[in-house]
Amino acid sequence: MKIIVAFIVPILFLVACGKSGSSPATQTTVPSASISDASQQRSAASDTTFVFTVTLSQAAQQNVTVSYTTIDGTAVKNTDYLPASGTLTISAGSTSASINVQVTGDSLRRPNQIFYVQLSNPQNCTLSGNKGTGTIINDDLLYFPVDNTGYTTPTQYPGYTLAWSDEFTGNAINTNNWGFESGNNSGWGNQELENYTARTQNAFVSAGNLIIEARLESLGGFTYTSARMKTEGLQSFQYGRVDIRAKLPAGQGMWPALWMLGNDITQVNWPACGEIDMMELLGQQTNKIYGTLHWGANYTSEASQGGTYTLPTGGFDQQFHVYSLLWDADSLKLLVDDQQYFSLATSAVSPGSPFNNKFFFIFNIAVGGNWPGAPNGTTQFPQRMVVDYIRVFQK
Repeated sequence: MKIIVAFIVPILFLVACGKSGSSPATQTTVPSASISDASQQRSAASDTTFVFTVTLSQAAQQNVTVSYTTIDGTAVKNTDYLPASGTLTISAGSTSASINVQVTGDSLRRPNQIFYVQLSNPQNCTLSGNKGTGTIINDDLLYFPVDNTGYTTPTQYPGYTLAWSDEFTGNAINTNNWGFESGNNSGWGNQELENYTARTQNAFVSAGNLIIEARLESLGGFTYTSARMKTEGLQSFQYGRVDIRAKLPAGQGMWPALWMLGNDITQVNWPACGEIDMMELLGQQTNKIYGTLHWGANYTSEASQGGTYTLPTGGFDQQFHVYSLLWDADSLKLLVDDQQYFSLATSAVSPGSPFNNKFFFIFNIAVGGNWPGAPNGTTQFPQRMVVDYIRVFQK
């Protein structure tokens, strides 16, 4: 028997390396491309350019191309933005290029909107992020039309003359009539949760209405913002008929108020100055409003009397209603839509009625507090109180 011995001879594959500089190096890693998001305040006057940047993970030695197209989200093409599509080229040696999308001008305050820029068909690269989100910021805009249905009152009454009014026309809050209080002031004595501001985000004039807006947003260490406006030092009155036409907010924790304080509050403090709450509402009970008078020599001796009015159907957030005060030296009467629901004789107020002095107005939406409780998961934001007019008539 022959024994055959096999010898396996390894075959060496030699790779010849060129001399340094004899040939260009070949890029072995393909760059990846991603697209940025874009977020911008919408302009009321003109179109706005949203810039989406496409970025490579590293420069390429060849031109890189990607296709792109815009896609509707809550924003709609040709209404909110102009559709765009095409091919984007990133030149060799560069790492980025931009896609511009025009967002149409508008002034309507509404929820922010989104649209997308979608990338596809990459050449000489891969896609690591193929969709950019465009966020159109609308919630700070200054046009907010409101359905005007509801109760209204006349511009004149027999035996009265119009002493002062604010119809909230024009483009801004009249600073000859209104100032603002700001901050939280340790909860304003009620453990309230809002941070009051003078920003147009929280109070503005639009289409003949004053709009006070409570928001769920972090500012100055607080979770909510709102506005508290007053005529102190600007407009104050003693006696007459007051009409305020308003539509109210709704929701657990909302506490809107249309009310008055005595002009001498800085001298005698509360409640000696007197307080007239023409309207308060708990947002979780939208069909019922409260009217209350407060007085007393000091905080520990505070006294109050008031009444309530409940709508037979619907809520005070659904239509405008008119909240009125009939006030003279002898009595104060509170009305809703010309229906009286509370009266107090000033002779019943002791010691010494503050309701024979001048008072100024306060409009606000409080958020949370001892009385309404805090907002919860059912509360929708923003919430708005819309005031059509305030009118003071005197004899």
